[in-house]
Amino acid sequence: MVHQITSEEEFNEIIKSNEIVIVDFFATWCGPCKMIAPKFENFSSTYTKAKFIKVDVDEVPAVAEKVGVTAMPTFVVFKGGQEAERIVGANPSKLEDGIKKFAA
Repeated sequence: MVHQITSEEEFNEIIKSNEIVIVDFFATWCGPCKMIAPKFENFSSTYTKAKFIKVDVDEVPAVAEKVGVTAMPTFVVFKGGQEAERIVGANPSKLEDGIKKFAA
């Protein structure tokens, strides 16, 4: 299951308290974000070693700014609290390859 983040504090806590976190930075107005959202949801069921979260860049802009997100969708893999991988764009196979490296 994918959890949607509502604050910077919540984001920081999840990154700190989980070994592998996959983050979907999205916007409600972004067409490609909507297209890949069901795939991201499916990956969360397949790769259960990781915690999957979503961050709406318009709702929690401080997190997007802190992580340096400039395009949507951007997927960031955090391992041990540090960024380990970044995938920009709605490419399901590239996204799954990035997830597999850390959560398979």
